[in-house]
Amino acid sequence: YVICMSLLFVLVCNGTFLWGSSLFPCQRQLPCCPTSHRPTSSQLHPIWPTAMPVRGYRRSPDLHSYNLTPPQVNSILKANEYSFKVPEFDGKNVSSVMGFDSNQLPANAPIEDRRSAATCLQTRGMLLGVFDGHAGCACAQALSERLFYYVAMSLMPHETLCELEAAVEAGRPLSPILQWHKHPNDYFTREAQTMYFNSLRTYWQELIDLSSPGESLGPREALLSAFKRLDSDLSLEAQVGDANSFLHYWVLRVAFSGATACVAHIDGSDLYVANTGDGRAVLGVQEEDGSFSAHTLSNDHNAQNENEVARIQGEHPPSEKKTVVRQDRLLGLLMPFRAFGDVKFKWSIDLQRGVLESGPDQLHDNEHTKFIPPNYHTPPYLTAEPEITHHRLRPQDRFLVLGTDGLWETLHRQEVVRIVGEYLTGVHQRQPLTVGGYHVTLGQMQGLLAERKARASLAFQDQNAATHLIRHAVGNNEFGAVDHETLSKMLSLPEELARMYRDDITIIITQFNPHVVGHQRQGGES
Repeated sequence: YVICMSLLFVLVCNGTFLWGSSLFPCQRQLPCCPTSHRPTSSQLHPIWPTAMPVRGYRRSPDLHSYNLTPPQVNSILKANEYSFKVPEFDGKNVSSVMGFDSNQLPANAPIEDRRSAATCLQTRGMLLGVFDGHAGCACAQALSERLFYYVAMSLMPHETLCELEAAVEAGRPLSPILQWHKHPNDYFTREAQTMYFNSLRTYWQELIDLSSPGESLGPREALLSAFKRLDSDLSLEAQVGDANSFLHYWVLRVAFSGATACVAHIDGSDLYVANTGDGRAVLGVQEEDGSFSAHTLSNDHNAQNENEVARIQGEHPPSEKKTVVRQDRLLGLLMPFRAFGDVKFKWSIDLQRGVLESGPDQLHDNEHTKFIPPNYHTPPYLTAEPEITHHRLRPQDRFLVLGTDGLWETLHRQEVVRIVGEYLTGVHQRQPLTVGGYHVTLGQMQGLLAERKARASLAFQDQNAATHLIRHAVGNNEFGAVDHETLSKMLSLPEELARMYRDDITIIITQFNPHVVGHQRQGGES
Protein backbone atom coordinates (compact mmCIF):
# COMPACT_ATOMS: atom_id res chain seq x y z
CA TYR A 1 0.00 0.00 0.00
CA VAL A 2 2.80 2.42 0.87
CA ILE A 3 4.56 1.68 -2.43
CA CYS A 4 1.36 2.19 -4.43
CA MET A 5 0.55 5.47 -2.71
CA SER A 6 4.12 6.70 -3.24
CA LEU A 7 3.87 5.91 -6.97
CA LEU A 8 0.54 7.76 -7.15
CA PHE A 9 2.12 10.77 -5.45
CA VAL A 10 4.95 10.80 -8.03
CA LEU A 11 2.52 10.55 -10.94
CA VAL A 12 0.34 13.38 -9.69
CA CYS A 13 2.99 15.77 -8.40
CA ASN A 14 5.79 15.65 -10.98
CA GLY A 15 3.82 16.29 -14.14
CA THR A 16 3.48 19.06 -16.65
CA PHE A 17 0.39 19.93 -14.61
CA LEU A 18 0.10 19.73 -10.82
CA TRP A 19 -3.59 19.08 -10.26
CA GLY A 20 -5.25 18.21 -6.97
CA SER A 21 -5.38 14.40 -6.92
CA SER A 22 -8.81 14.27 -5.30
CA LEU A 23 -10.38 15.89 -8.37
CA PHE A 24 -9.45 13.26 -10.91
CA PRO A 25 -10.43 9.60 -11.12
CA CYS A 26 -8.08 7.30 -12.99
CA GLN A 27 -8.88 7.39 -16.72
CA ARG A 28 -6.89 6.99 -19.93
CA GLN A 29 -6.44 9.78 -22.43
CA LEU A 30 -8.37 9.58 -25.67
CA PRO A 31 -6.00 8.82 -28.56
CA CYS A 32 -5.74 11.20 -31.48
CA CYS A 33 -6.93 8.90 -34.23
CA PRO A 34 -7.05 9.13 -38.01
CA THR A 35 -10.50 8.78 -39.55
CA SER A 36 -10.26 5.03 -40.02
CA HIS A 37 -9.57 4.52 -36.30
CA ARG A 38 -11.76 7.23 -34.81
CA PRO A 39 -13.66 6.08 -31.71
CA THR A 40 -17.43 6.25 -31.54
CA SER A 41 -19.12 8.72 -29.20
CA SER A 42 -19.60 5.96 -26.60
CA GLN A 43 -15.83 5.45 -26.55
CA LEU A 44 -14.89 9.10 -26.06
CA HIS A 45 -13.11 9.87 -22.81
CA PRO A 46 -12.89 13.14 -20.84
CA ILE A 47 -10.57 15.86 -22.09
CA TRP A 48 -7.92 15.70 -19.36
CA PRO A 49 -5.61 12.76 -18.80
CA THR A 50 -5.14 10.98 -15.53
CA ALA A 51 -1.53 10.07 -15.04
CA MET A 52 0.15 13.37 -15.73
CA PRO A 53 3.56 13.47 -17.45
CA VAL A 54 6.49 13.19 -15.10
CA ARG A 55 9.48 15.55 -15.19
CA GLY A 56 11.80 13.85 -12.72
CA TYR A 57 13.54 11.14 -14.68
CA ARG A 58 15.31 8.00 -13.52
CA ARG A 59 18.04 6.42 -15.58
CA SER A 60 18.07 2.86 -14.21
CA PRO A 61 14.80 1.13 -15.05
CA ASP A 62 14.97 -2.24 -13.33
CA LEU A 63 11.25 -2.96 -13.06
CA HIS A 64 9.10 -4.72 -15.68
CA SER A 65 11.62 -4.31 -18.51
CA TYR A 66 12.81 -7.03 -20.86
CA ASN A 67 15.94 -7.70 -22.87
CA LEU A 68 15.46 -6.78 -26.52
CA THR A 69 17.70 -8.01 -29.31
CA PRO A 70 19.56 -5.42 -31.41
CA PRO A 71 17.14 -5.93 -34.36
CA GLN A 72 14.19 -5.37 -32.01
CA VAL A 73 15.79 -2.19 -30.66
CA ASN A 74 16.42 -0.94 -34.19
CA SER A 75 12.84 -1.71 -35.21
CA ILE A 76 11.50 0.43 -32.35
CA LEU A 77 13.91 3.30 -32.94
CA LYS A 78 13.33 3.42 -36.69
CA ALA A 79 9.53 3.05 -36.68
CA ASN A 80 8.88 6.80 -37.05
CA GLU A 81 12.00 7.98 -38.86
CA TYR A 82 11.68 10.11 -41.98
CA SER A 83 14.23 11.64 -44.34
CA PHE A 84 13.90 14.21 -47.11
CA LYS A 85 16.57 15.32 -49.55
CA VAL A 86 16.09 18.55 -51.49
CA PRO A 87 16.07 17.74 -55.23
CA GLU A 88 19.10 18.76 -57.23
CA PHE A 89 18.93 20.79 -60.42
CA ASP A 90 21.47 20.16 -63.22
CA GLY A 91 23.51 18.14 -60.78
CA LYS A 92 23.88 21.05 -58.35
CA ASN A 93 21.85 21.76 -55.25
CA VAL A 94 20.79 25.41 -55.40
CA SER A 95 19.09 25.39 -51.98
CA SER A 96 20.79 26.28 -48.73
CA VAL A 97 19.01 23.23 -47.27
CA MET A 98 20.37 19.86 -48.34
CA GLY A 99 17.63 17.95 -46.55
CA PHE A 100 16.47 16.87 -43.12
CA ASP A 101 16.05 13.80 -40.94
CA SER A 102 13.29 13.50 -38.35
CA ASN A 103 12.11 10.95 -35.84
CA GLN A 104 9.88 10.47 -32.80
CA LEU A 105 10.02 8.13 -29.83
CA PRO A 106 6.86 7.91 -27.72
CA ALA A 107 6.76 7.81 -23.93
CA ASN A 108 3.10 8.74 -23.57
CA ALA A 109 0.48 6.39 -24.96
CA PRO A 110 -0.51 7.80 -27.38
CA ILE A 111 2.40 10.11 -28.13
CA GLU A 112 1.56 13.78 -27.47
CA ASP A 113 4.33 15.24 -29.66
CA ARG A 114 3.83 16.14 -33.31
CA ARG A 115 6.14 17.34 -36.13
CA SER A 116 5.71 19.05 -39.49
CA ALA A 117 7.85 19.95 -42.48
CA ALA A 118 6.82 21.63 -45.72
CA THR A 119 8.10 23.67 -48.64
CA CYS A 120 6.31 26.95 -49.36
CA LEU A 121 5.12 26.87 -52.98
CA GLN A 122 3.51 30.31 -53.35
CA THR A 123 6.40 32.12 -51.67
CA ARG A 124 9.88 30.81 -50.86
CA GLY A 125 11.55 28.83 -48.16
CA MET A 126 11.01 25.75 -46.04
CA LEU A 127 9.09 25.41 -42.77
CA LEU A 128 9.96 22.88 -40.07
CA GLY A 129 8.45 22.53 -36.62
CA VAL A 130 8.10 20.36 -33.52
CA PHE A 131 5.05 20.54 -31.26
CA ASP A 132 4.88 19.24 -27.70
CA GLY A 133 1.36 18.56 -26.48
CA HIS A 134 0.16 18.32 -22.89
CA ALA A 135 -3.16 17.22 -21.40
CA GLY A 136 -3.53 15.12 -24.55
CA CYS A 137 -2.40 15.31 -28.16
CA ALA A 138 -5.33 17.26 -29.66
CA CYS A 139 -3.78 20.74 -29.64
CA ALA A 140 -0.41 19.53 -30.95
CA GLN A 141 -2.23 17.65 -33.72
CA ALA A 142 -4.12 20.80 -34.74
CA LEU A 143 -0.90 22.82 -34.84
CA SER A 144 0.87 20.23 -36.98
CA GLU A 145 -1.91 20.50 -39.57
CA ARG A 146 -2.70 24.20 -39.49
CA LEU A 147 0.14 26.47 -38.35
CA PHE A 148 2.20 26.27 -41.55
CA TYR A 149 -0.82 27.31 -43.64
CA TYR A 150 -1.20 30.41 -41.46
CA VAL A 151 2.49 31.20 -41.86
CA ALA A 152 2.30 30.66 -45.65
CA MET A 153 -0.70 32.99 -45.92
CA SER A 154 1.05 35.63 -43.82
CA LEU A 155 4.05 35.54 -46.19
CA MET A 156 1.99 35.93 -49.39
CA PRO A 157 1.94 39.26 -51.20
CA HIS A 158 -1.33 41.11 -51.56
CA GLU A 159 -1.78 40.09 -55.21
CA THR A 160 -1.40 36.36 -54.50
CA LEU A 161 -3.96 36.56 -51.69
CA CYS A 162 -6.40 38.29 -54.04
CA GLU A 163 -5.90 35.58 -56.67
CA LEU A 164 -6.57 32.95 -54.04
CA GLU A 165 -9.80 34.62 -52.96
CA ALA A 166 -10.93 35.05 -56.58
CA ALA A 167 -10.38 31.35 -57.24
CA VAL A 168 -12.51 30.38 -54.25
CA GLU A 169 -15.27 32.79 -55.27
CA ALA A 170 -15.31 31.37 -58.80
CA GLY A 171 -15.17 27.76 -57.61
CA ARG A 172 -11.85 27.13 -59.35
CA PRO A 173 -9.26 24.72 -57.97
CA LEU A 174 -6.65 26.36 -55.76
CA SER A 175 -2.98 26.21 -56.55
CA PRO A 176 -1.08 24.17 -53.93
CA ILE A 177 0.20 26.29 -51.06
CA LEU A 178 2.50 23.81 -49.32
CA GLN A 179 4.37 20.70 -50.33
CA TRP A 180 4.22 18.53 -47.21
CA HIS A 181 7.03 16.17 -46.22
CA LYS A 182 5.25 13.72 -43.95
CA HIS A 183 5.79 10.29 -42.45
CA PRO A 184 2.79 7.98 -43.06
CA ASN A 185 1.93 8.26 -39.36
CA ASP A 186 1.67 12.06 -39.63
CA TYR A 187 -2.00 12.25 -40.52
CA PHE A 188 -4.66 14.93 -41.03
CA THR A 189 -8.00 15.13 -39.19
CA ARG A 190 -10.34 14.75 -42.16
CA GLU A 191 -13.58 15.71 -40.40
CA ALA A 192 -12.20 19.12 -39.44
CA GLN A 193 -10.79 20.19 -42.80
CA THR A 194 -13.80 22.26 -43.87
CA MET A 195 -13.84 24.14 -40.57
CA TYR A 196 -10.07 24.65 -40.76
CA PHE A 197 -10.36 26.00 -44.32
CA ASN A 198 -13.13 28.45 -43.40
CA SER A 199 -11.08 29.86 -40.53
CA LEU A 200 -8.01 30.15 -42.77
CA ARG A 201 -10.03 31.91 -45.48
CA THR A 202 -11.33 34.45 -42.99
CA TYR A 203 -7.73 35.14 -42.03
CA TRP A 204 -6.50 35.70 -45.60
CA GLN A 205 -9.52 37.95 -46.28
CA GLU A 206 -8.47 40.11 -43.37
CA LEU A 207 -4.89 40.15 -44.65
CA ILE A 208 -6.22 41.43 -47.99
CA ASP A 209 -8.19 44.19 -46.25
CA LEU A 210 -5.17 45.25 -44.19
CA SER A 211 -2.65 45.35 -47.05
CA SER A 212 -2.20 47.22 -50.30
CA PRO A 213 -0.96 46.09 -53.73
CA GLY A 214 2.76 45.33 -53.65
CA GLU A 215 2.81 44.78 -49.89
CA SER A 216 3.63 41.62 -47.95
CA LEU A 217 4.77 40.83 -44.42
CA GLY A 218 8.38 40.01 -43.68
CA PRO A 219 9.21 36.63 -42.09
CA ARG A 220 9.32 38.01 -38.54
CA GLU A 221 5.94 39.74 -38.81
CA ALA A 222 4.44 36.76 -40.67
CA LEU A 223 5.47 34.27 -37.99
CA LEU A 224 4.20 36.50 -35.20
CA SER A 225 0.87 37.09 -36.92
CA ALA A 226 0.39 33.40 -37.78
CA PHE A 227 1.05 32.16 -34.24
CA LYS A 228 -1.26 34.66 -32.61
CA ARG A 229 -4.05 34.27 -35.15
CA LEU A 230 -4.14 30.48 -35.03
CA ASP A 231 -4.33 30.49 -31.24
CA SER A 232 -7.17 33.00 -31.48
CA ASP A 233 -8.98 30.76 -33.97
CA LEU A 234 -8.58 27.70 -31.71
CA SER A 235 -10.25 29.69 -28.95
CA LEU A 236 -13.04 31.06 -31.17
CA GLU A 237 -13.87 27.66 -32.69
CA ALA A 238 -14.28 26.18 -29.21
CA GLN A 239 -16.58 29.02 -28.20
CA VAL A 240 -18.78 28.75 -31.31
CA GLY A 241 -18.88 24.94 -31.35
CA ASP A 242 -20.28 22.89 -34.21
CA ALA A 243 -23.53 21.11 -35.05
CA ASN A 244 -21.54 17.94 -35.62
CA SER A 245 -21.12 16.35 -32.17
CA PHE A 246 -17.69 14.90 -32.98
CA LEU A 247 -16.38 18.23 -34.28
CA HIS A 248 -17.84 20.07 -31.28
CA TYR A 249 -16.08 17.66 -28.95
CA TRP A 250 -12.87 17.87 -31.00
CA VAL A 251 -12.59 21.68 -30.92
CA LEU A 252 -13.08 21.60 -27.14
CA ARG A 253 -10.37 18.97 -26.77
CA VAL A 254 -8.04 21.11 -28.87
CA ALA A 255 -8.74 24.27 -26.88
CA PHE A 256 -8.60 22.73 -23.41
CA SER A 257 -5.43 20.76 -24.11
CA GLY A 258 -2.28 22.66 -24.99
CA ALA A 259 0.95 22.56 -26.98
CA THR A 260 4.25 24.34 -27.36
CA ALA A 261 5.73 25.07 -30.78
CA CYS A 262 9.25 25.57 -32.11
CA VAL A 263 9.24 26.48 -35.81
CA ALA A 264 12.02 27.35 -38.25
CA HIS A 265 11.60 29.19 -41.55
CA ILE A 266 14.62 28.90 -43.85
CA ASP A 267 14.86 31.00 -47.01
CA GLY A 268 18.30 31.16 -48.56
CA SER A 269 20.74 32.25 -45.87
CA ASP A 270 17.99 33.72 -43.67
CA LEU A 271 16.96 31.51 -40.77
CA TYR A 272 14.08 32.56 -38.52
CA VAL A 273 13.09 30.60 -35.41
CA ALA A 274 9.74 31.24 -33.72
CA ASN A 275 9.41 29.59 -30.33
CA THR A 276 6.46 29.35 -27.96
CA GLY A 277 7.16 27.24 -24.87
CA ASP A 278 10.06 24.95 -23.99
CA GLY A 279 10.98 23.42 -27.33
CA ARG A 280 14.44 24.38 -28.49
CA ALA A 281 16.38 25.21 -31.66
CA VAL A 282 20.16 24.68 -31.59
CA LEU A 283 22.58 25.38 -34.42
CA GLY A 284 25.56 23.09 -34.97
CA VAL A 285 28.62 25.21 -35.87
CA GLN A 286 31.81 23.57 -37.15
CA GLU A 287 34.95 25.22 -35.81
CA GLU A 288 38.27 25.50 -37.64
CA ASP A 289 39.67 22.44 -35.83
CA GLY A 290 36.73 20.32 -37.02
CA SER A 291 34.93 20.22 -33.67
CA PHE A 292 31.34 21.36 -33.25
CA SER A 293 29.91 24.00 -30.95
CA ALA A 294 26.28 24.71 -30.05
CA HIS A 295 24.61 28.04 -30.79
CA THR A 296 21.15 28.24 -29.22
CA LEU A 297 18.55 30.14 -31.26
CA SER A 298 15.64 30.00 -28.81
CA ASN A 299 14.87 30.65 -25.16
CA ASP A 300 12.91 28.28 -22.94
CA HIS A 301 9.70 29.86 -21.67
CA ASN A 302 9.56 28.42 -18.17
CA ALA A 303 10.51 29.20 -14.58
CA GLN A 304 14.24 28.79 -15.31
CA ASN A 305 14.01 31.87 -17.55
CA GLU A 306 14.14 34.91 -15.23
CA ASN A 307 12.91 37.22 -17.98
CA GLU A 308 9.80 35.09 -18.46
CA VAL A 309 9.04 35.09 -14.74
CA ALA A 310 9.43 38.86 -14.65
CA ARG A 311 7.22 39.24 -17.74
CA ILE A 312 4.37 37.22 -16.24
CA GLN A 313 4.60 38.91 -12.86
CA GLY A 314 4.61 42.31 -14.56
CA GLU A 315 1.39 41.51 -16.46
CA HIS A 316 -0.61 41.02 -13.24
CA PRO A 317 -1.25 43.06 -10.09
CA PRO A 318 1.41 43.12 -7.35
CA SER A 319 -1.00 41.21 -5.10
CA GLU A 320 -0.54 38.15 -7.38
CA LYS A 321 3.26 38.21 -7.43
CA LYS A 322 3.54 35.22 -5.09
CA THR A 323 0.78 33.16 -6.73
CA VAL A 324 1.18 33.68 -10.48
CA VAL A 325 4.30 31.46 -10.45
CA ARG A 326 4.36 28.78 -7.78
CA GLN A 327 6.54 25.67 -7.56
CA ASP A 328 8.09 26.71 -10.90
CA ARG A 329 4.71 26.45 -12.61
CA LEU A 330 2.19 28.94 -13.93
CA LEU A 331 -0.41 29.25 -11.14
CA GLY A 332 1.28 26.20 -9.64
CA LEU A 333 0.03 24.02 -12.51
CA LEU A 334 1.59 24.56 -15.95
CA MET A 335 5.32 24.24 -16.67
CA PRO A 336 5.61 26.11 -20.02
CA PHE A 337 4.83 29.82 -19.66
CA ARG A 338 3.74 30.17 -23.30
CA ALA A 339 1.53 27.72 -25.19
CA PHE A 340 -1.26 27.31 -27.70
CA GLY A 341 -4.68 26.22 -26.44
CA ASP A 342 -4.83 25.86 -22.65
CA VAL A 343 -7.91 28.08 -22.44
CA LYS A 344 -8.13 27.14 -18.76
CA PHE A 345 -5.40 29.76 -18.36
CA LYS A 346 -6.83 32.30 -20.85
CA TRP A 347 -10.61 32.47 -20.61
CA SER A 348 -12.62 34.11 -17.86
CA ILE A 349 -14.31 31.78 -15.40
CA ASP A 350 -17.75 32.73 -16.75
CA LEU A 351 -16.71 31.96 -20.33
CA GLN A 352 -15.27 28.59 -19.35
CA ARG A 353 -18.44 27.57 -17.55
CA GLY A 354 -20.69 28.84 -20.33
CA VAL A 355 -18.81 26.97 -23.09
CA LEU A 356 -18.66 23.74 -21.12
CA GLU A 357 -22.33 23.85 -20.08
CA SER A 358 -23.36 24.10 -23.74
CA GLY A 359 -20.88 21.43 -24.79
CA PRO A 360 -21.46 17.78 -25.70
CA ASP A 361 -23.05 15.40 -23.22
CA GLN A 362 -19.69 13.74 -22.53
CA LEU A 363 -18.61 16.86 -20.64
CA HIS A 364 -21.61 17.44 -18.38
CA ASP A 365 -20.82 14.85 -15.73
CA ASN A 366 -17.08 15.29 -15.89
CA GLU A 367 -15.51 16.50 -12.65
CA HIS A 368 -12.55 17.88 -14.59
CA THR A 369 -14.68 20.52 -16.31
CA LYS A 370 -15.59 22.10 -12.97
CA PHE A 371 -11.96 22.71 -12.05
CA ILE A 372 -10.68 26.30 -12.07
CA PRO A 373 -6.96 27.03 -11.47
CA PRO A 374 -6.26 28.43 -8.00
CA ASN A 375 -5.73 32.18 -7.56
CA TYR A 376 -7.37 32.78 -10.94
CA HIS A 377 -8.13 36.50 -10.74
CA THR A 378 -6.86 38.40 -13.82
CA PRO A 379 -6.81 36.18 -16.94
CA PRO A 380 -5.30 35.67 -19.41
CA TYR A 381 -2.23 34.22 -17.74
CA LEU A 382 -0.90 32.48 -20.85
CA THR A 383 0.01 33.58 -24.37
CA ALA A 384 0.97 31.84 -27.62
CA GLU A 385 3.00 34.83 -28.81
CA PRO A 386 6.35 33.51 -30.03
CA GLU A 387 9.82 34.80 -29.37
CA ILE A 388 11.45 35.20 -32.79
CA THR A 389 15.16 34.98 -33.57
CA HIS A 390 16.83 35.80 -36.89
CA HIS A 391 20.18 34.29 -37.86
CA ARG A 392 22.10 34.83 -41.09
CA LEU A 393 23.55 31.47 -42.04
CA ARG A 394 27.32 31.15 -42.49
CA PRO A 395 29.29 28.36 -44.21
CA GLN A 396 30.35 27.00 -40.80
CA ASP A 397 26.70 26.60 -39.76
CA ARG A 398 26.29 22.95 -40.69
CA PHE A 399 22.95 21.85 -39.22
CA LEU A 400 19.95 22.87 -37.10
CA VAL A 401 18.40 20.67 -34.41
CA LEU A 402 14.75 21.28 -33.49
CA GLY A 403 13.70 19.20 -30.50
CA THR A 404 10.92 18.94 -27.95
CA ASP A 405 11.96 19.12 -24.32
CA GLY A 406 12.17 15.33 -24.07
CA LEU A 407 15.50 15.56 -25.93
CA TRP A 408 17.01 18.44 -23.97
CA GLU A 409 16.12 16.86 -20.63
CA THR A 410 18.31 13.86 -21.45
CA LEU A 411 21.23 15.46 -23.33
CA HIS A 412 23.02 18.80 -23.00
CA ARG A 413 22.92 20.89 -26.16
CA GLN A 414 26.70 20.67 -26.61
CA GLU A 415 26.50 16.88 -26.44
CA VAL A 416 23.64 16.91 -28.96
CA VAL A 417 25.70 18.96 -31.41
CA ARG A 418 28.76 16.77 -30.93
CA ILE A 419 26.81 13.55 -31.56
CA VAL A 420 25.10 14.92 -34.68
CA GLY A 421 28.27 16.56 -36.01
CA GLU A 422 30.30 13.40 -35.68
CA TYR A 423 27.52 11.36 -37.28
CA LEU A 424 27.19 13.69 -40.30
CA THR A 425 30.92 14.09 -40.91
CA GLY A 426 32.07 10.63 -39.86
CA VAL A 427 34.84 12.29 -37.86
CA HIS A 428 34.92 11.46 -34.16
CA GLN A 429 36.69 13.94 -31.93
CA ARG A 430 38.88 12.13 -29.41
CA GLN A 431 38.50 13.76 -26.03
CA PRO A 432 40.21 12.55 -22.83
CA LEU A 433 38.13 9.72 -21.38
CA THR A 434 36.54 10.86 -18.12
CA VAL A 435 34.72 8.69 -15.59
CA GLY A 436 33.56 11.41 -13.19
CA GLY A 437 33.57 10.24 -9.60
CA TYR A 438 33.40 6.55 -10.50
CA HIS A 439 36.08 4.09 -9.34
CA VAL A 440 37.03 1.87 -12.25
CA THR A 441 39.51 -0.94 -12.53
CA LEU A 442 42.15 -1.13 -15.23
CA GLY A 443 40.11 -3.81 -16.97
CA GLN A 444 36.99 -1.59 -16.95
CA MET A 445 39.00 1.31 -18.37
CA GLN A 446 40.29 -0.92 -21.16
CA GLY A 447 36.72 -1.94 -21.93
CA LEU A 448 35.59 1.69 -22.10
CA LEU A 449 38.39 2.55 -24.50
CA ALA A 450 37.53 -0.44 -26.71
CA GLU A 451 33.88 0.57 -26.67
CA ARG A 452 34.73 4.11 -27.73
CA LYS A 453 36.89 2.79 -30.56
CA ALA A 454 34.00 0.70 -31.84
CA ARG A 455 31.59 3.63 -31.76
CA ALA A 456 32.65 4.99 -35.17
CA SER A 457 31.60 1.81 -36.99
CA LEU A 458 28.45 1.42 -34.91
CA ALA A 459 27.33 4.95 -35.79
CA PHE A 460 26.59 3.94 -39.34
CA GLN A 461 23.98 1.38 -38.41
CA ASP A 462 21.63 4.38 -38.42
CA GLN A 463 20.76 5.92 -41.78
CA ASN A 464 18.94 8.79 -40.08
CA ALA A 465 20.67 11.42 -37.91
CA ALA A 466 17.60 11.90 -35.70
CA THR A 467 17.44 8.16 -35.03
CA HIS A 468 21.12 8.18 -34.10
CA LEU A 469 20.54 11.05 -31.69
CA ILE A 470 17.56 9.32 -30.04
CA ARG A 471 19.69 6.19 -29.63
CA HIS A 472 22.13 8.26 -27.58
CA ALA A 473 19.43 10.17 -25.70
CA VAL A 474 17.81 6.96 -24.47
CA GLY A 475 20.75 4.55 -24.34
CA ASN A 476 23.73 6.55 -23.08
CA ASN A 477 25.35 5.10 -19.99
CA GLU A 478 27.09 7.07 -17.25
CA PHE A 479 30.22 7.33 -19.46
CA GLY A 480 28.39 8.88 -22.44
CA ALA A 481 28.44 5.74 -24.61
CA VAL A 482 25.41 3.89 -25.98
CA ASP A 483 24.84 0.82 -23.87
CA HIS A 484 22.62 -1.89 -25.38
CA GLU A 485 21.39 -3.11 -22.02
CA THR A 486 20.33 0.40 -20.98
CA LEU A 487 18.71 0.99 -24.36
CA SER A 488 16.88 -2.33 -24.20
CA LYS A 489 15.50 -1.65 -20.74
CA MET A 490 14.37 1.88 -21.58
CA LEU A 491 12.58 0.75 -24.75
CA SER A 492 10.88 -2.26 -23.16
CA LEU A 493 9.25 -0.43 -20.25
CA PRO A 494 5.45 -0.84 -20.22
CA GLU A 495 3.28 2.17 -21.05
CA GLU A 496 2.37 2.92 -17.44
CA LEU A 497 6.05 3.20 -16.43
CA ALA A 498 7.78 4.63 -19.52
CA ARG A 499 6.65 8.21 -18.81
CA MET A 500 8.24 8.03 -15.35
CA TYR A 501 11.69 7.73 -16.94
CA ARG A 502 11.49 10.07 -19.95
CA ASP A 503 9.23 12.26 -22.08
CA ASP A 504 8.17 11.93 -25.71
CA ILE A 505 11.11 12.85 -27.94
CA THR A 506 10.66 14.53 -31.33
CA ILE A 507 13.62 15.72 -33.41
CA ILE A 508 14.16 17.38 -36.80
CA ILE A 509 17.78 17.77 -37.96
CA THR A 510 18.21 20.04 -40.98
CA GLN A 511 21.52 19.93 -42.84
CA PHE A 512 22.79 23.03 -44.65
CA ASN A 513 24.84 23.29 -47.82
CA PRO A 514 27.90 25.40 -46.90
CA HIS A 515 28.84 26.11 -50.52
CA VAL A 516 25.40 27.50 -51.38
CA VAL A 517 25.23 29.44 -48.12
CA GLY A 518 28.62 31.02 -48.79
CA HIS A 519 27.60 31.98 -52.33
CA GLN A 520 24.30 33.46 -51.11
CA ARG A 521 26.07 35.50 -48.46
CA GLN A 522 28.48 36.91 -51.05
CA GLY A 523 25.55 37.74 -53.32
CA GLY A 524 23.73 39.48 -50.50
CA GLU A 525 26.75 41.54 -49.53
CA SER A 526 27.59 42.66 -53.05
